[in-house]
Amino acid sequence: MSVKIDFEKMDGLVPGIVQDAKTGEMLMLGFLNEISYQKTLESGFVTFWSRTRQKLWMKGETSGNRLRVISASTDCDNDALLFKVEVEGDGLVCHEGTVSCFTKPIAVMGETK
Repeated sequence: MSVKIDFEKMDGLVPGIVQDAKTGEMLMLGFLNEISYQKTLESGFVTFWSRTRQKLWMKGETSGNRLRVISASTDCDNDALLFKVEVEGDGLVCHEGTVSCFTKPIAVMGETK
């Protein structure tokens, strides 16, 4: 089944959430344009569009921690992607040397413990 992703809402980009297929841990968030999305589908490895460098980049192309897609889905509006992946290499997805990029807690008022 082919799903049309809506790249128009965010000037040609959609957020791509990356989740570990085994643990369920959220690993990172990146952005994809139509070309990086097609490369992801064709290669089986998550490829993003770097907003700062203005170029395609396959996560792990230099570190070896590539993100092999186990499954991919979109949200109800077809403007966000979720990739469940298996991480190759040593499993450290974040450029800061951690498994997940989501490591900095934020205090929220009314938070229950």
